[in-house]
Amino acid sequence: MKLIRKDALGFFKAEDVCNALKRERGFEVVREDMRRTNGDITLPTRSDNRSAGYDFYAPTNYKCEPHKITKIWTDVKAYMLNDEVLLLDVRSSQGGKFRLANTIGVIDSSYYENADNDGNIGLFLENTTDEVITIKKGDRIGQGLFMKYLITDDDAPLSDVRTGGFGSTGK
Repeated sequence: MKLIRKDALGFFKAEDVCNALKRERGFEVVREDMRRTNGDITLPTRSDNRSAGYDFYAPTNYKCEPHKITKIWTDVKAYMLNDEVLLLDVRSSQGGKFRLANTIGVIDSSYYENADNDGNIGLFLENTTDEVITIKKGDRIGQGLFMKYLITDDDAPLSDVRTGGFGSTGK
């Protein structure tokens, strides 16, 4: 039996959970008390066996006003190894209609099960058109790619523990 350690805030370390369960990366639905929508949640999927990205689905209907940002909480969280990141972007078919408000989403392994929102992945889509765009429940709204990353020889993180949710790294 493998030991699963907790961090200073009492949360399980993502790498230990993955090792103990023999899991490396994947998606789960966030805890019910942290969900932003009701009903069934569709976990991200790849379109075919050579697709790099996992498509994220709208959990409910949204009306996206022209030149405005629509916040879409997916009610999905991602687990991965400590030296991995999930990069989010709009799907290529949406490039003429939407862009991510922060240009690219970076989901760190420490975001998984954080205290603020249980790792709920949000896509903030900016409607770049002059028209109202309706997103329907189940529409593919973005894509995520798992990637390994490297650190420098003299790496010195500001903290060993994540203390918050969306946009909290380094606060």
